[in-house]
Amino acid sequence: MSIETDVLIVGSGAAGLTAALNLAETHKVAVIAKGALGAGATSWAQGGIAAVLEEGDSFEAHVNDTMVAGAGLNDRHVVERVVERAPGAIARLMELGVPFATDGNALHLTREGGHSHRRIVHVADATGYAIQQALETAAAKHPNIRLVPGMVAIDLLTGRHATSFSTSGAVHGLYAYNRQSKRVERLTGRATILATGGAGRAYLYSTAPRGATGDGIAMAWRAGCRVSNMEFMQFHPTCLYNLQLKNFLITEAVRGEGGQLKLPPGVEGGGKRFMPRFDKAAELAPRDIVARAIDHEIKRLGLDYVHLDISHRDADFVRAHFPNIYDKLLGLGIDITREPIPVVPAQHYTCGGVVVDLDGRTDAPGLYAAGEVTESGLHGANRLASNSLLECVVFGEAAARHVAADWSHLPDVPQVRPWDESRVTDSDEEVVIAQTWGEIRRFMWNYVGIVRTTKRLERAKHRIAMLRQEVREYYAHFRVTPDLIELRNLVEVADLIVRSALARQESRGLHYTLDYPDALPEANDTVLIP
Repeated sequence: MSIETDVLIVGSGAAGLTAALNLAETHKVAVIAKGALGAGATSWAQGGIAAVLEEGDSFEAHVNDTMVAGAGLNDRHVVERVVERAPGAIARLMELGVPFATDGNALHLTREGGHSHRRIVHVADATGYAIQQALETAAAKHPNIRLVPGMVAIDLLTGRHATSFSTSGAVHGLYAYNRQSKRVERLTGRATILATGGAGRAYLYSTAPRGATGDGIAMAWRAGCRVSNMEFMQFHPTCLYNLQLKNFLITEAVRGEGGQLKLPPGVEGGGKRFMPRFDKAAELAPRDIVARAIDHEIKRLGLDYVHLDISHRDADFVRAHFPNIYDKLLGLGIDITREPIPVVPAQHYTCGGVVVDLDGRTDAPGLYAAGEVTESGLHGANRLASNSLLECVVFGEAAARHVAADWSHLPDVPQVRPWDESRVTDSDEEVVIAQTWGEIRRFMWNYVGIVRTTKRLERAKHRIAMLRQEVREYYAHFRVTPDLIELRNLVEVADLIVRSALARQESRGLHYTLDYPDALPEANDTVLIP
């Protein structure tokens, strides 16, 4: 079985669907998702999209805020390009029907940590969901776009899979497991765009969706692409601490609208704010600073959580600005208009990834990437709040433009071998996958978390070496399943994260190590070459 198309897009979030809509006027496009179309990180994004739209704000201010948050590791040329295209991206999303909040005749703008102005365009506290719905609706209506859910990507198709001539290093599509037929299919295209998201599920606690297992990063790495800055895993400061509802994010905008971080009652300083002791911007400091501060207080006092309190604001204001958070927490017995929210940090965003240029090109001819799967130079050592959806839209458009403009130079699709399952059998030891998955997530949280040491990283490296051998043997002998495919990728990205962290002998942005607490004079990327 196979799917043949002009352009194959892997991932159905903001980056993938934006690319599809920009290509569909002139090319046949197939968009695959490994689960439901809207199950990715875009739908989970609460905050909004950063864009310079307020009088008194400027592109230069947005660029500087991004550079400060990124600890000087950003590519300024990339940052300027993305920031300058932000207002146009907002306009195009509005044309698709995204109902951004308004204040009179103007868009309502909120402020988030690290931003010097109000510049966050939002749809209450469910911006990502609104954008996803608008993009999905437009894509479903387009006759040149084929949406294919339930396809779990396994590996990119390169010359080693071809039975005829293939351009050296070029990518021609991929193999994917069809959840419905339970068979592996060939999907080929003259161009392939990875929009597969990040690798948050390598950690025990993460706000990322279940499918964020680093698939695109691992596949591109195996296909010979460079990967960069994987040590910079962003931990969102405020994830709900609740045993019933895990991984629920409390948006940055709560702090942007006056939410205060306090120590819980019953401890030294209970009921009082602590962020002013750590940074002059207090609760509006960049995420890495706030996350480390919370982690410090939790460990210092032996706490399970700290409090995020916005109950001092008018109750109608809180309910109007954060309706989804209000309703969700009220169902758990927490009225945020009257009482504080228990929060802890959790892994939130993968700042590193597959190296791409301004056109979304990777090192492999015919392979592009956009969104969280990439390291574009935008985020540097720490992503500024609400720059992620912006990156998805801008780079989704950029990749589509380059594919269309460079179409005649893209490699031809060769004959590709079908997937060979003749050597494998079904496994009766699925417990191995669950055990290994759990082990990876636990040691990554304990050894490669918010605060690191060389000894902890070496322990993680040792565990990964043993586990990847076990996974390699299991993969070679048993028929693939979605869980096995994801586990194979998790081992790969965990190794990339640890290797990158060991290579950076300084503390910068999201990478903080007790053995090298200071930043080096010059900021350099950590680039891994296959």
